[in-house]
Amino acid sequence: MKPIQGSIVALVTPMHEDGSVDFAALRKLIDWHVAEGTDCISVVGTTGESPTVTVDEQKEIIRVTVEHVAGRVPVMAGCGANSTAEAITLARYAREVGANCQLQVVPYYNKPTQEGIYAHFRAIADVTGGDLPVLLYNVPGRTVADLQHETVLRLAQVPGIIGIKEATGNIDRAQWLIREAPAGFGVYSGDDPTAVALMLCGGQGNVSVTANVAPRLMHELCMAAIAGDTKGAMQLQRRLMPLHRNLFVEANPIPVKWALSRLGRCGGALRLPLTPLTPASQAKVEQALKDSGLL
Repeated sequence: MKPIQGSIVALVTPMHEDGSVDFAALRKLIDWHVAEGTDCISVVGTTGESPTVTVDEQKEIIRVTVEHVAGRVPVMAGCGANSTAEAITLARYAREVGANCQLQVVPYYNKPTQEGIYAHFRAIADVTGGDLPVLLYNVPGRTVADLQHETVLRLAQVPGIIGIKEATGNIDRAQWLIREAPAGFGVYSGDDPTAVALMLCGGQGNVSVTANVAPRLMHELCMAAIAGDTKGAMQLQRRLMPLHRNLFVEANPIPVKWALSRLGRCGGALRLPLTPLTPASQAKVEQALKDSGLL
């Protein structure tokens, strides 16, 4: 697979008010992202509400996305689970329907050791990585298990593991990964506020929440940063900073779904235990959309 560079949207999962998946809105979002320059579409990750969709729904979201994208951009299928067997099942399905790569989060809740984390990812790569490259995903604020530097370097030697979504926001940590990982192992940001710094340090792109509402601007920011155009990248970063901050004023994806609804792109419905954005937070997100020139 050709290495992915640029803006990888961590796409929301549109839902009807009754909580069912809105596949018509999903298809419209995909078309908009392709038209606006998004470089890769990542589905059913954190922003796609993977914890509250069923396995069957997760499979169908992946299938519909691959089918509708139709090769226009790569599709990164969220296949993460805290059960290794379930993660492999999802990855096998994503491979079967034609996804380009898989996003595998550090197993959450059961707090595995570093050896357990290594064995989890190694098992997934051994079974599916040859045909569906694996992007590791480290977000310890959600998983309560941290994929440590030495373990990443071990996993970087495993065939089929092609990179990491580094969502800690720790640029020093990311720089050391970029410095010490083998050639061909990509380091991607998973933290919008610090993504520009990571890319200017040699990162390959950004798995972005902000890209949901500003796909063209995020694509341009990523391209500038990857090319080493600090001035151009920072001009775009300053424009998007209000979104980077206020799309996390409540737990993701609550604010970004409200923002998409405000922009008329899809409904803002969520599944419990996520609840609608409060009026106070709505005002903050509204102002961020205006400050970034989207309203």
